[in-house]
Amino acid sequence: MNPSQDRAGLRTALLRQPLGAVGVALLILFLVLALFAPFLAPASPAAIHLNDRLAAPSHAHWFGTDELGRDILSRAIYGARISLTVAVSVVGLSLALGLVLGGLAGFYGGALDTFLNIFVMNAFLSLPGILLAIAFVAFVGPGLLNLILALSIGGWVGYARLVRAQVLAAREREFVEAARALGASDLRLFLRHILPNILQPLIVQSAIGMAGAVLAEATLSFLGLGVPPPAASWGSMLNDARPHLFDAPHLVIFPAIAVMLCVLAFNFIGDALRDFLDPRTRMSVGI
Repeated sequence: MNPSQDRAGLRTALLRQPLGAVGVALLILFLVLALFAPFLAPASPAAIHLNDRLAAPSHAHWFGTDELGRDILSRAIYGARISLTVAVSVVGLSLALGLVLGGLAGFYGGALDTFLNIFVMNAFLSLPGILLAIAFVAFVGPGLLNLILALSIGGWVGYARLVRAQVLAAREREFVEAARALGASDLRLFLRHILPNILQPLIVQSAIGMAGAVLAEATLSFLGLGVPPPAASWGSMLNDARPHLFDAPHLVIFPAIAVMLCVLAFNFIGDALRDFLDPRTRMSVGI
């Protein structure tokens, strides 16, 4: 399929999957907010104005202010930076580690596969990922880098198991056997012949994984284990809003909507990519 056919197929897929188009539009919006936060935010996210504390949404403060008089719109915009940075970094690290370990287990099999799959992967799967992340951050301390590492520690296992399963199926294909017979090295076999044929499920899993990373970052920040103040994070904004749930509900509403829309965006994109990249689905709908 040439690039023009790919673009036409993508347009058709977006028309047949309107939620996918909504997800792309939302993601573009959050990317613009994150990249141009200093220019789009109406005020500094850390600027304190006690005279304006708990102000309701108005022309001066579109989303209102928090208990310290900080502009909620500005903090929500800067919060997009934290969430997207964590999502991309966690998925990138988890995918890289999963590719290496899952690829080794699936490609070589035998004792290496037994060790990596049964002892290493199952050991990490036996521990709830969010509890492992909480324990790690509690031990090393809060911070953006520590938060990314904490979520990546258990996040790689799902990618590793997916890669292992895909590699086990792909390594027995005829074109791989033909390349091996022609003297291709193991590295060349994996990078040139196996990896391109297992990318589709990895792309879908990565899109959905970013939604999970955004939600996990908000959870840890809500528990006080995310990026330390005065940095703005949607989860920490929700935590600060707990005492004012009834007297100033706007403190909860806007960061909660931001988390919800960001998670929905990645989920919508993941669903659309799954349908677009699956040949059987594309044939059934005529893409």
